[in-house]
Amino acid sequence: MTVPDISVVVPGPAELAEAAAAWTADHIRSAIAERGACYWALAGGETPRGCYERLAQPPYREGLHWRSVFVYWSDERQVPLDDPSSNYAMAKTALLDHVPIPPNQVFPLVGDPTPALRRVPPDAAGRPRFDVIHLGLGDDGHTASLFPGSPALQENRVLVAVVHNAPKPPPERLSFTLPVINAARAVLFMVQGASKREALVRVRRRDPSVPATHVQPVDGELRFIVDQAALP
Repeated sequence: MTVPDISVVVPGPAELAEAAAAWTADHIRSAIAERGACYWALAGGETPRGCYERLAQPPYREGLHWRSVFVYWSDERQVPLDDPSSNYAMAKTALLDHVPIPPNQVFPLVGDPTPALRRVPPDAAGRPRFDVIHLGLGDDGHTASLFPGSPALQENRVLVAVVHNAPKPPPERLSFTLPVINAARAVLFMVQGASKREALVRVRRRDPSVPATHVQPVDGELRFIVDQAALP
């Protein structure tokens, strides 16, 4: 297995947000130019917030064709959508309230998300093929809500796994499964802070016990943007 290409190393959180926003904007433009729309799955947690806040500002707010963007989430906490711990709530405050994405093109990961996911153009295997998936990296190497030792890591039939008793609160979650993540055209990990350093070392060594290690797009780009504090 190859070591992930950590192609962008930045000094700190502000530069990470800037680099991630620029990378994302480039991929949104390319998807719309090539296929007429961009299907994008957002991440939760604090690290992606800076990216989303930056995309809600010039030049991206006015410079992207937001009406051709379809928004999903790579994972979600089983809480009300207005709960402070909701990934949807974070993205709404940081980005969605500030750009003209039509509300009927925003699909929170709640209930049974399968009908909404079936709207994403499929790959040859019939799985939704996202243009962009954002992910974070946990201190323990988890990504989305795929935690070490979770049965969801072995799931290859359903698109979204129901996760019970997650080791971080809230315990009940939904998560894209690895086949969905690995069907994407481009996957971006945003990694920030010294607490992520050991997990990143293990991902780079392709430690199979680390969930993030198994993110390997079948026919797509895998990119890491890492700040200096997280760099091994």
